[in-house]
Amino acid sequence: MIESTCVPLNVENIDTDQIIPARFLKATTREGFGENLFRDWRFDENDKPFDDFVLNNPQYSGTILIAGKNFGCGSSREHAAWSLSDYGFKVVVSSFFADIFKSNALNNFILPVQVDEIFLSKIFKAVEKNSSVVAKVDLKNQLFEIAEFNLETSFEINPYKKECLLNGYSDLDYLLSKKDEIKAHEERRMLNLV
Repeated sequence: MIESTCVPLNVENIDTDQIIPARFLKATTREGFGENLFRDWRFDENDKPFDDFVLNNPQYSGTILIAGKNFGCGSSREHAAWSLSDYGFKVVVSSFFADIFKSNALNNFILPVQVDEIFLSKIFKAVEKNSSVVAKVDLKNQLFEIAEFNLETSFEINPYKKECLLNGYSDLDYLLSKKDEIKAHEERRMLNLV
């Protein structure tokens, strides 16, 4: 269960180059990307913060990013998920995610919660009304809720990825967790070949 305030970014069609500009993709490790998340929207050419950008507004904080429709479109760079994770986001809520971004997010332990457009609009209005409102994301039961505003909806997630997120498994960790079952299967298979 994740309980957090929300950061509202009510912009549609946010592509991966806006999430993390290409000039910051030289690193090969996942650390340090958060400082350049939405770099060109957060800072001017002299590294002075834009006061009107939501990540520079002290009124908004939290581990849940609420974003407009079609989040993560554009190129397939995994660095976009790295930068969101390194910044501290654990959940991104939108009415539509680009497929490759969605996969990259899940592989980097960021939960993409897809809701319908009407519900997304209600979330933006709730956070606008009260920037300290707390949202709850219940992965086990696949529910997103803002109790203060009577907002609740379910969301879909691939069962395999759900198990990985609930257990903190990478794809390799998942396979290793099944090693006894795999070994037993192979032993039965070998007996059937004899």
